[in-house]
Amino acid sequence: MAASTTPAEPHRAAPPPGRVRMPYHPTEVGGLPAALDVEVYDGVAPPPTEHDGVEFYVLPYTFDEAPLRVLAAMPDVRYVQTLTAGYEHVLPHLPPGAKLANGRGIHESSTAELAVALTLASLRGIPSFVRGQDAGEWRAGFYPALADRTVLILGYGSIGEAVERRLGGFEVDVVRVARRARTTADGAPVRAISELPALLPTADVVIVTTPLTDATRGLVDAEFLARMRDGALLVNVARGPVVDTKALLAELAAGRITAALDVTDPEPLPADHPLRSAPGVLISPHVGGSSSAFLPRAQRLIRAQVTAWAEGREPDNIVAGPGDGRGA
Repeated sequence: MAASTTPAEPHRAAPPPGRVRMPYHPTEVGGLPAALDVEVYDGVAPPPTEHDGVEFYVLPYTFDEAPLRVLAAMPDVRYVQTLTAGYEHVLPHLPPGAKLANGRGIHESSTAELAVALTLASLRGIPSFVRGQDAGEWRAGFYPALADRTVLILGYGSIGEAVERRLGGFEVDVVRVARRARTTADGAPVRAISELPALLPTADVVIVTTPLTDATRGLVDAEFLARMRDGALLVNVARGPVVDTKALLAELAAGRITAALDVTDPEPLPADHPLRSAPGVLISPHVGGSSSAFLPRAQRLIRAQVTAWAEGREPDNIVAGPGDGRGA
């Protein structure tokens, strides 16, 4: 008698993941899994009204609150991807159970370029030359060089590393400072932030690249600034509230230090704010990440992150959410 056989179970494909909401059309991002259900929301058009089924949400590159407010109405969201390096503005809106990934890898090149540009412009007197050009004046003279200076990079993460790479040809000594002491892949020392009081008086230039957290808010306060050597330059490409604006104004008014700021507190800076007329300050309007380098890197990161999620893998750059002790 022939053995009985049981019909094989038909192959069941894994259910497709939920919807993706992103600020670019899939053809612009390129390389995404073909079966993905993608909805485009760029933060300029009115936000969608239907949110069920959106599991991966890529926030538009904006600090406007509208794209954040819709998170409260997204019951199925599991991952929120920001295109900014900083993410403090997203945390109050992150739904319980969702994970937040930041834009590490997008802004390092552009922000590091601006940090060095602001440093050089401030030291070499570029703002004065521009004013002299407008006034028809020939403002010749000797100006400080970057060569032979000691540059302290505060917040030595991916952006700080990018700053150091771009300083490589300028004949400077670099002091690296991060939350904890370590060594770089090349064996260079990274000093702990607890050593700052002793390190600040040694630096001619202090470049701030730290994220804004409870620990760094107001970090550059009156005591910090008082420890900087006379004639030193403070460069902030991090977040405005890392620096105590009132304390900085006092030092600028005294003429003891100078500053170059891509970020301010408040921001945008009001037209009549005293920082605008303070001596020795150069201000750019928070454009560290706003360059031609942004879009290709943003699209590359979106492609990698969404593909990882669609394939059942954990995306990179998780900075908050279940299991990390920082988010919900």
